[in-house]
Formats: sequence, C-alpha cells, structure tokens
Amino acid sequence: MKNKLMWLAMVVFAMFVSCGKKTETMGAATGIKAEITVQAEKEWIPYYEKAIERVKANNPEAVINIKEIASFDHLGILDSTDTANEDVTDIFAYPLDRTSNLIQKDALAAFDAKVIADRVGGFADYEKGLGGQLKNGEKYIGFPLNIETLIAFVNKVNLENAKIDASKPIELTTLPVNQAMIPVFNAWFGVAVTNSADIELLGQKDGKFFSDLAVDYSQLPAEKQAVIKGIFEYWQKSFQAKSALFDKDAAWGYMDEEFKPGNHSALRIDGPWSNAALTSLAGEGNLDVLSIGSLTFAGKELRHWKGGWALGINARVEEDADKLALAQELIAELMNPEYAVEFFKATGKIMENVTKETYEKSDLSEADKKVVISVLASYENAAYRPLFEEWGQVWDTWQNALLSWNTKKPANVENAYKEIQASFKALLTNLEK
Repeated sequence: MKNKLMWLAMVVFAMFVSCGKKTETMGAATGIKAEITVQAEKEWIPYYEKAIERVKANNPEAVINIKEIASFDHLGILDSTDTANEDVTDIFAYPLDRTSNLIQKDALAAFDAKVIADRVGGFADYEKGLGGQLKNGEKYIGFPLNIETLIAFVNKVNLENAKIDASKPIELTTLPVNQAMIPVFNAWFGVAVTNSADIELLGQKDGKFFSDLAVDYSQLPAEKQAVIKGIFEYWQKSFQAKSALFDKDAAWGYMDEEFKPGNHSALRIDGPWSNAALTSLAGEGNLDVLSIGSLTFAGKELRHWKGGWALGINARVEEDADKLALAQELIAELMNPEYAVEFFKATGKIMENVTKETYEKSDLSEADKKVVISVLASYENAAYRPLFEEWGQVWDTWQNALLSWNTKKPANVENAYKEIQASFKALLTNLEK
C-alpha cells in the first residue's frame, strides 16, 4: 500500500500548501514502480505519449503501455469477456451512458477521482457535473474525459439561397423540410426536440417507471402538444415531398447529399465529432456553427443532453495498490487542463474543467474555436442524460412509433400520437414484468 499512501499523502500536502486554491496544479506522486496499460484511439496516441512522459519524469521506473484500439471496439471485448482478459486495458474510455452497464458487470475500480479533480482544478462544481454521475453509490468509478452535446451546423451558401436569417432564432417548423434536417425518428437526435418542451420519454419516480407519452394527447400540456404536432407536421412535409428523411437506412446519405453547396439543406444538427465530415460536404470556408439553442421548434429552443465520456480503471487493478496509484497519476496528467488545447487538437474532445476563454485565446483555428464555443453554450442549457439501463429500450420504442407513420399514414396529429402512445404504453408494461 505504500505507493498509494504516498500518492495520497503528496496530494494532501500539495492541497495544504496551495491554501485551498483548487485551480492551481497540485503535487504529483513520485517513485511509483508499476506497469499498466491504457487504451487509446490512433489519433489520441501522440497526446497520450506526452502525458506518459510527464508521469515518468516523476516515476522513472513506471511502465505505461498504450494499446491502440477504438473505444467501442475495446468495450466490445469487455462486453464479451471480463476484466481479467489481457486485451482489456487497465485504463480505458467509456461513454456516460455505459456507466450503469459497466457497474453491473463489476468492471470498474473505485478510485480517488475527487482528489484528482481538486489537484488538476478548473471544475466549477465537480459533484453537479459529470463527476457526480460517475459514481457507484458513494464511490467514484470514473473521471470526466470530455463533455459533448449536439450543435447546429450551417451551410452558408445554402442558408443565403434559402434567405434564412441566422442572426435571430430560427424556427424549424416554418421551414421546408429539406432546409433544416433533423432525423427526428432517431431518438439520439429526437431528444433535442422533445427536451425543448421537457417531454420525459422514460423516467423513474418512487421506484416506478413512467413516460409523458403514455398519457392521452388531450392530457398533455399545451407546450408538449405543440412539439408533438410539430414533429407530426415535419413528418407530413417529408412524406408529401417523398424525401428520405424518415427512412432509417436512406436518411443519412440523403442528408449528406442535401448538405452540399447548391442543394437544399442549410441547417442540420450533429455532434462536434462530425465537424470534419460536414466541412468536407459543405466545402472549405462554407461551414458555420451555432449553438443548438439558436434553433427553435414550436417556439422552444432545442436542447440536447449533457453527454460525455469518462476514463475508468479496470476493476482488477484494485488488487494492486501500486498499479492503482500509477493509473490515477496518468489520469491526472491526461486530464491536466494546462494541455486542454493540445487534447482538443488530438482528440476533438473538450475538457469539462476548461473555460471558453482558454480556447478563445489559443492558437486553434477560428473554425475550431466556433465549434468549441458552440458546444460549451449548448452544453450549458442541455438536459441531464438518463443513465439507468432501461432507458436503452427507448431507442427502438421511439423509432418504431415514428416510422410506423410511413405505413399507417395518419391524417392528423391525434392519430399519429396514438402510435407513439401505444409504443410507450407497451414499453411500460414490459418494464413492469
């Protein structure tokens, strides 16, 4: 235990001498002798290598090996085997919505994440942010890697051709369906619309599941009715125009084609990870970005989720205090806000504990700065993402209900809503079994 105790002691001492100023860099542990592995995607490796060098400067006998593998591929190995598998690394990235699943699998070690947060600094309120969600009971089982949410992308040529004024809120329900494209049948994008009116697709209260969409349409508050009506009319426009926007297979290629200069699509929502692909479609210099709240639906600003990723430590590491100490040291260095700009350049990810001013003053391109600032603004107003495992059943429930309109051809919003209501009633019934 001596190296772990030494790590904690040094951090506590550093916190003491810093007079409680959490924004300052706090002391690093030294003299750790252990060997660990860390998962990294190909593009991340140069950044990870530099972080490892900084760790080894204080711990020259430590060995940290990088395993190059895509994050979801790595999680797939863990899903199909267990934490003892040598192909599962000691430190790995995972998305926020996988937390519950990983806890159930006993895949994550508990570690001193709050101590790391105090050491690296910059968190406005660690418990109210991602950090507070990365817990199993009172134990921390992850450290925030990045925040993410959806933003609005603009094809400037197509926007001008459509005579849309982006200097004020853009009401999507008033536009032709192919000018502002949202694959609303897919709940990942659809929640940006439903969140605007605080529609709870699936929630928990007093130990029971509920859904706003299980009640009759007439019982919905006016603002929620307006959003459902807007979604129905959005489908209706698409159906009448014979577009592929409500085709789960063809929608994606259709949206890409329409987003090219000279075609119809001026606006679409997507994540910052799509910046390069959408720049390629729109043409260099022709892509702009806005916060998602710049777009309204039935008069309400779009709001997505406060999404993100975490760094976790393999549960098997708990058995070796030296490895656990080294793993925590590497996480602290990887998530050091002093290197936030380099982190973004390598990964396209935005640290939670860094202000927009840091990015504004950096050497990032103006286009990259706009993306970061739009994400931060969108994230601030975003809804907290439901993390309980049962929410995963909403994906198909929502999609199947909306896509059923293509064959049922509802003539009005009341009939269209009946398909949604039936799907969510069935979901609740299944969850009660």
